[in-house]
Amino acid sequence: MCQVHQLKIIQRYLTLKPELEVSKELLIIAKLLFHTDKESFEGMYNKWLIKWEAFLKERSVDVKAGKSRYIHTKLRSASLSIKRNMKYIWTWYDNIENKIPNTNNGLEGQFSDLKTKLRNHNGLKQHRKMIFIDQYFKHKFRL
Repeated sequence: MCQVHQLKIIQRYLTLKPELEVSKELLIIAKLLFHTDKESFEGMYNKWLIKWEAFLKERSVDVKAGKSRYIHTKLRSASLSIKRNMKYIWTWYDNIENKIPNTNNGLEGQFSDLKTKLRNHNGLKQHRKMIFIDQYFKHKFRL
């Protein structure tokens, strides 16, 4: 998981200028993703989670339906996104010897170039496209 994309997921749920203090704190923690190490980030996130645990578990009850639901759904979604992706966010950190970047910008740039070249050859059949893509990467990375 690219750290930039994880931050964008958080921003989509919380907005760029959240009103609630709990949301502001989570956004600050998420923005520190690029400037800290794995242990520090996990520590900050876990402290935030413990501090706001009761708030995140608040529920409201629909009297007619007799069902309850979480009140702060977007905040919960943002928090659970971090929790769910935590092991993937730090793949580059856990495998530092492989020199994996913490974002996938370089990879996306390669795909943009490939897509442009494929558009220039838009009449290719599926089989020929596969050969084209294979040859593109072999030439690009001299495999």
